[in-house]
Amino acid sequence: MEKYPLTSIDPSAKIGKNVKIGPFTTIDANVEIGDGTIIDSNVTIHSGARIGKFCHIHSGAVICDIPQDLKFKGEDTIAVIGDHTNIREFVTIHRGTASQGKTVVGSYCLIMAYCHIAHDCFIGDHVIMSNQVQLAGEVHVGDWAVLGGGALVHQFTHIGPHVMLQGGSLVNKDLPPYIVAGRYPLSYEGVNSVGLKRRGFTEDQVNEISSIYRILYMSRLNNSDAIAKVEQDISASPERDIIVDFVKASKRGIVRIGI
Repeated sequence: MEKYPLTSIDPSAKIGKNVKIGPFTTIDANVEIGDGTIIDSNVTIHSGARIGKFCHIHSGAVICDIPQDLKFKGEDTIAVIGDHTNIREFVTIHRGTASQGKTVVGSYCLIMAYCHIAHDCFIGDHVIMSNQVQLAGEVHVGDWAVLGGGALVHQFTHIGPHVMLQGGSLVNKDLPPYIVAGRYPLSYEGVNSVGLKRRGFTEDQVNEISSIYRILYMSRLNNSDAIAKVEQDISASPERDIIVDFVKASKRGIVRIGI
């Protein structure tokens, strides 16, 4: 471990090999940090943090502070960050409550400056959150989602994998997988075909996803009837089943199409 003077590291913290810790950083007890991680100056890592390998946590970030939730009663909870994740300046990630027990940020994520990830959120792998995205408690974000700067996401909202969310959006409905959402009020803007192709989806897969969303958004059917038609008309595939399962499980309802 390489550290500067003026750091405060509890002797019981578990620090991996080749970890670099900058000045004026505080690391509490009951913290685990994986090999090769870089922690810059003025970072605060509270009890319960579980940080993976080869992460980079930039100046001013606060990891695993107690939740801003009046129901929190000091229960023993954690915040987990996967491997190779980049946490930029002044990001705040709060630990879980009794509801889920942990807040999770996946591997290979980029969480840009001033983002907030509240208690019990679950962030998948390869997620990008641009500057000042604010997630309320128990938000779920799927793998490869991209959230534009300044987006505000209501508590309990689910954002599916491979979603592209426009900056400045106010999100109070679930965003199903593979779509682009934006404007005000928030609406479905189409399939994220550019992002999908960049990630290796074939033309046939993108066309299938587009066909599913034409039924969901253009058929004038309610969600239940539209999903039944999707299951009837579109052959089973991983992409179809991910969309169908997401819509069926949605408790807040999915975003609608704009006028």
